Amino acid sequence: MPRARKGAARRQAKNRWFKLAKGNRGTRSRCWRKIKNAVVRAGVFATEHRKLVKRDYRRLWITRITAAARMRGTNYSRLMAGLKAANINLNRKMLSEVAIADPAAFDQLAQKAAAALQQQAKAA
Repeated sequence: MPRARKGAARRQAKNRWFKLAKGNRGTRSRCWRKIKNAVVRAGVFATEHRKLVKRDYRRLWITRITAAARMRGTNYSRLMAGLKAANINLNRKMLSEVAIADPAAFDQLAQKAAAALQQQAKAA
């Protein structure tokens, strides 16, 4: 009985890896062993950087909120504590958008947060 080899299935499997390695330079897109290493490594970086993008955006939103809060005579932590005390549930992304697009609305939010903090201090 002749020895069975993988045949077309092996070429199809390799082609999938070659497609994933498309765009790399030099041997990273041509040599089988280098392709496997490059694709696996790219997958690891892609997974890691999906997390980092979320982290970077959150930092950006917090920086914007901090700047807007300081312009109104408070700081970020007191603003967020006041919003929580006033039961205003806006996430940081929306708060930063409000701070940029509608400063008057952000003024009102800051005033409500300050009032809620004062009321909380009186109750305690």
